[in-house]
Amino acid sequence: MVHADMSTSSGTKPADTAAAELEKKLSEIGAKGRALSAQSLAQELSLPFAELKDLVVDPEALAGLPESDSRASGVALIQSSGGPAVAITVDPRTPAAKQTLETLGSRFPALVTLIVSQETFDQVLERYATIKSATAFEVGSIRVDDAAMAQAQERIQSIEDLKGSVSSVSDTQLLEILVAGALSLSASDIHFEPEVDGTRLRYRLDGLLHDVLVLASPRYHRVLNRIKVLSKLKLNITAAPQDGRFTIRQSDVEIEVRVSVLPSEYGESIVMRLLDPRSVRASIEDLGMRPDVLERVRELIKKPQGTFLTTGPTGSGKTTTLYAFVNELNTPDTKIITVEDPIEYHIKGINQTQVEPEKGYTFAGGLRAIVRQDPDIILIGEIRDLETADIAMEAALTGHLVLSTIHTNDAAGTIPRLLALGVKPETIAPALTMAMGQRLVRRLCQACKKEGRLSAEDQKRIGAEISPIAERFGLKAIGPDTSVWEPVGCQECNGIGYKGRVGVYEVFEVTREMERLILTAPSVTDIRDMAIQEGMVTMLQDGYLKMLEGATSLEEVRRVLG
Repeated sequence: MVHADMSTSSGTKPADTAAAELEKKLSEIGAKGRALSAQSLAQELSLPFAELKDLVVDPEALAGLPESDSRASGVALIQSSGGPAVAITVDPRTPAAKQTLETLGSRFPALVTLIVSQETFDQVLERYATIKSATAFEVGSIRVDDAAMAQAQERIQSIEDLKGSVSSVSDTQLLEILVAGALSLSASDIHFEPEVDGTRLRYRLDGLLHDVLVLASPRYHRVLNRIKVLSKLKLNITAAPQDGRFTIRQSDVEIEVRVSVLPSEYGESIVMRLLDPRSVRASIEDLGMRPDVLERVRELIKKPQGTFLTTGPTGSGKTTTLYAFVNELNTPDTKIITVEDPIEYHIKGINQTQVEPEKGYTFAGGLRAIVRQDPDIILIGEIRDLETADIAMEAALTGHLVLSTIHTNDAAGTIPRLLALGVKPETIAPALTMAMGQRLVRRLCQACKKEGRLSAEDQKRIGAEISPIAERFGLKAIGPDTSVWEPVGCQECNGIGYKGRVGVYEVFEVTREMERLILTAPSVTDIRDMAIQEGMVTMLQDGYLKMLEGATSLEEVRRVLG
């Protein structure tokens, strides 16, 4: 005890302080050992070694590789402009580091790789906390100069114009030019498809894909990596699918881009879907409904309650139709709430929510919550299950107007589909107001279409289909002198012969007679026969009417409707 007191009084440091100093010395020895090991590895691989004091870290370059990717791969990008790009790594031989360095090498052909110690690498990673995501190209969005975009769109009026623009721009401007070209040509999707000799670039115009050009592999890899960074996808993952999104920001509009990356035989393919909100600002008149249908639809969607369902395959324009209805109904004294998966277009003045099944927020759950928000109108992206269908029908019966979509081939299939989901006939009959089947056909280019004639076989087939409604629409008998129109192709339509699309529809209202039929749990044929008996014009008949008007061609009606 005396000895302990004397030790303390003579100035000996407490045991915990001595232990801390020992730990510090051991840590320094360990760090020096790891630095020597890193130097040896650099010498072995004939790569330069660097210490922290030797490094200049550019925040914009560091942000060009997401922090999660840097930590996972053990690679950080510290320089990307003003000279050769520079990356640091602890060990370039690991599979993750090797993959990331190869990816960076495709973006920066003169990439310099430095070996650093683990301590140096960790201190560089700490700088992620001090930088923001705004980089030379902002992660998650492209801020497009309005004047530059307007100039590019004015310059690119055809696929040939786009080819010329691509060949004359730098790799850093390439993505903007491809996006500007897609917007100028009203493309809905951009497809990059790697092949053995390059990457095939295609635009989806009016529902069909068209070849644009072939990108050399090095250029495509740089575009691929930029798209990945913008979409917050992992650069070092190339053998698994990834999905992301980013936004093109202009002063007057924000265009969301949905990105899907898929591994393929010759590299990663990309599909970028452009969701331009300007494309859904059209009024109901622009959808292509016949005047008689348009008038009745307008009357029914302005009723305070009921369910209005649109049906058709993916890409048939169902969402556009629903948004057109919402735009028609969107007034200051009306509360509209949507539940969608995903929200494709943002509309001012309405409340839009997106389902997140992984968090427990489903269509049914969202719809149940929406009803408690006292809306006037509810838009449901899709009725997929019994719970959602039941809540939607109940909402319609308790004073709400419900707009939604359901997957069936035609309008008549709507009721059997609801029955198949488990909805009771006595619920459907009073709740459903109208069912609409639809497709989209391409409009003939009005600048180059030419007049043609029908073959004898086509005259007979079309005449038989049209004859039941001929008197109603004042149609002449189909014969050898019946005029139809055919595609040609010109500069105005990029040589395609078509420009834009128009809907073909079949619509039936749930009348008293239809309600009685629904209560018997009828088949598709029974519903269809009753609807036609009550005056429904079928989609095929509507397609032929638009063909006779010169809006589309016979081959287009056949392609879409069979």
